[in-house]
Amino acid sequence: MIAGRLGFLRRIERPDALLLAIGLAVLAAVGWFLSPFGVALVIGAQLIVGGIGGVWLVGPIRPRYGFARYGTPAVASVAATLVGRLLGGPLQLAAIPIVAGLLLSVIWAEMHLPTDRVPRLAIDLALVGIVFASAAGLAVALPRLSWPPSLILVVVVTALPALRAAELRGRFGVEAVGQAALHLLAVAQLGAALALLQLPGVVGPAILALGFHAWSGAAESLDAGAPTRATVVEFGTLGLLGILVAILLAGR
Repeated sequence: MIAGRLGFLRRIERPDALLLAIGLAVLAAVGWFLSPFGVALVIGAQLIVGGIGGVWLVGPIRPRYGFARYGTPAVASVAATLVGRLLGGPLQLAAIPIVAGLLLSVIWAEMHLPTDRVPRLAIDLALVGIVFASAAGLAVALPRLSWPPSLILVVVVTALPALRAAELRGRFGVEAVGQAALHLLAVAQLGAALALLQLPGVVGPAILALGFHAWSGAAESLDAGAPTRATVVEFGTLGLLGILVAILLAGR
């Protein structure tokens, strides 16, 4: 039986990626049932395991592909820990293999992006999902401290996705850090407005993730030489739509 399992692992192209995804998913599941202090310990373990595993799997540094990609699996697992606490009962157990599959897809995308075997869109969507999951989980974990402590934590977790988004746009080094800082400032401003509106459920985190995506898309359009006015109209309209939805829901 053991020989059969080992044979199955040998047929997988990168079994170490699968094992890392399963390990991070198990850690995330453990964090769903612990106290806040226990969750902090789990998150620390995820950062260590995910960081070391990311470096091991992604391989040697290639400056033109960025540096933040080594930390994406770890931050994705932290987001899974936070959002998983929204679930309850049997749903949490059923979600474990789903979380493992999602984490494996993130790891796989970062491993194979340089080989053009994975579209960049997959990582873009993963970054938006990380922002949403982190914001939703923190909003529930800190219901009485929605402003400003939870927003500060959301900005901290969003730091790596913002830096990774800048690298995907072809910005590296100091320039990538600068664009990521502006990205985080925009997220913080939007998050403050959403916190003051006190929106129901996960509406606020969803709009925050939409804002993260819109800012990144606008920056990429400007980098590609798109007219400033057209970019403002296109992505500004998307942002205004999110704000309008937030105001309508807040009035209920």
